[in-house]
Amino acid sequence: MTTDDVIAATQRYLMPTYRRAPVAFARGEGVWLVDLEGKRYLDFIGGIAVSALGHGHPRLVGAIQQQAARMLHVSNLFHIAEQARLAQYLVEHSAFDKAWFCNSGAEANEAAIKLARKWGRGGGLDRFEIVVAHQSFHGRTMGTLAATMQPKYQQPFAPLLPGFVAVPFNDLGALKAAITGRTCAVLLEPMQGEGGLHPAAHEYLAGVRATCDAHSILLMFDEVQTGVGRTGTLFAYQQYGIEPDVMTLAKGLGGGFPIGVLLAKESAAALGPGDHGSTFGGNPLACAAALAVITTVVEERLPEHAATMGARFMNALQALVDKGLATGVRGRGLLIGLELNGEAAPVVNRCREAGLLVNAVQPATLRLAPPLIVQPMEIDQAVSILERVLSSMPAPAVGATPAR
Repeated sequence: MTTDDVIAATQRYLMPTYRRAPVAFARGEGVWLVDLEGKRYLDFIGGIAVSALGHGHPRLVGAIQQQAARMLHVSNLFHIAEQARLAQYLVEHSAFDKAWFCNSGAEANEAAIKLARKWGRGGGLDRFEIVVAHQSFHGRTMGTLAATMQPKYQQPFAPLLPGFVAVPFNDLGALKAAITGRTCAVLLEPMQGEGGLHPAAHEYLAGVRATCDAHSILLMFDEVQTGVGRTGTLFAYQQYGIEPDVMTLAKGLGGGFPIGVLLAKESAAALGPGDHGSTFGGNPLACAAALAVITTVVEERLPEHAATMGARFMNALQALVDKGLATGVRGRGLLIGLELNGEAAPVVNRCREAGLLVNAVQPATLRLAPPLIVQPMEIDQAVSILERVLSSMPAPAVGATPAR
């Protein structure tokens, strides 16, 4: 099939739930993607922070091939060796004691919401509200959508699940004021992804942890986008000197194979038999893939590499800001937001035409999330393309402000 054939079939047979770029890929090689016509692209979307090991990594490919030959699936009615091994590795490399596996970040967050509500009703109490942040993104299921405080995602699907209270991100006073006798948990991203790549301040998360302790409520971190080495440590919470009670992972955990996990400390692990389940969650193939990814990330010290490459990338992007080609850069490790002078969509399109894949998370914000294996030369190539593209964009009208 040609790209035109794929586009025609997509338009004919698929629901139009995505605004797709006019390109279709044939294969991937490290940090590169190759389209059906043979054009190469630097992949600085990384499947939206999914392709931690890049494309075609031999350890991940080998683990999937070997496990597929042994056994693809068995029900959670039975013990699953691959699931047990992955759970043990995650627990031993984090602050948590128990794991529950599913297929995506939204499912992991859905499980976290259920866990928090059951936990909040322990001891005869009736605590069910969860405090979340404005501009958060936790998923598109009906439960996680109610926790995703961006009206553009919520409005078409009202009425939403009640029980969520939204406060400004990085505003400790507002969070403290939102806690009542009905509050069971606080759910936050250590760095907001879809909200514009805004990291939490250190003093803010330290204060949130202390506040949760003072009120005996759970602190839950959504690390679907920030986990598995993406921000320069294996998990983002490790940079803040605190530990959440609950954490969710997905995206980079499978390196491209669908998997999600809910991790909890023993004191928070409230789910029991019949409380929750997933037919495919934690199946042997998914767990074998994820174990290959997480062990490779740890053994090859990819979080440290992400921190080093991220610093190089941020410095180079700051140089573009200093030249007036952008207005700001922020992020941690290899999860970076570049704030533009104008609309991001035309920049995304021109970068793609020039062989660089990036995406927009807000009207004037680019997200940059290359595979953790990215090398200096590839970062330099990406920055060179960005500079050429940004230099070619028309200047914003006098008095105009970037869209937000």
